[in-house]
Amino acid sequence: MADVPLYVVSDYSSSERRITPSWSISQLKKKLEPITGIPPSCQRISLKTPTNEIISLETEDEENVQLHNYPLTPYAELSVTDTRPPAARPNFDSAAGVDKFVLPEEEYEKKTDSVLAWKKAQKLGRFDPDAPSHEQAKIAAIAQEIETRGIEVGKRCRVGTDDSRRGVIKYVGEVAEIPGGLGGWVGVELDEPVGKNDGSLGGTRYWGQPSELKRGVFVRPERIEVGDWPVLDDLEDMEEI
Repeated sequence: MADVPLYVVSDYSSSERRITPSWSISQLKKKLEPITGIPPSCQRISLKTPTNEIISLETEDEENVQLHNYPLTPYAELSVTDTRPPAARPNFDSAAGVDKFVLPEEEYEKKTDSVLAWKKAQKLGRFDPDAPSHEQAKIAAIAQEIETRGIEVGKRCRVGTDDSRRGVIKYVGEVAEIPGGLGGWVGVELDEPVGKNDGSLGGTRYWGQPSELKRGVFVRPERIEVGDWPVLDDLEDMEEI
């Protein structure tokens, strides 16, 4: 008999496979193990026909009962259930404990078809001969922005266009903990606990004392508007009730 295409479905896989009707159920289970990851002794197989009838392929004589005894309709679903307790089943979705291949840096640098090789050819990033001058220009522009906006420690300000994010400038300068953070940053202690930190980043404290209230933010100077911004009074509106 000709092979029959079926959809083999389990908790770990789903694929189309060609099944030979002359196989015994025992043979089928052995062939399904590398596909589903389920040992033959722990497989419970059922056949779902196009009319949604569920037929169990369970028999006491798995060695001799052949598959042609069942209605193997092309593209029917062959469901394989793992009867092991959940704790005994492998977790194929987890990469924990799997040895990962790491290409040594010196080998990676020798490759001619890598992103690194392309950047070298295009003179991008650190391979740009003018990169240092570009960085200095950016740092100078940030410094000019700080001066133009009158940003100084101790001054009142608001962050962005959100009038509710008012506070006091507590820090102006480099922040090494921010990836790619070129040039100066402005640390603001907000009036309300709607910030991202308590004045510290990555173990470095830039102002204040440890606190559970997150009132600190670090932003670029272009987001700072210095001015005589009074502290918002949440009770002010209650006078009109």
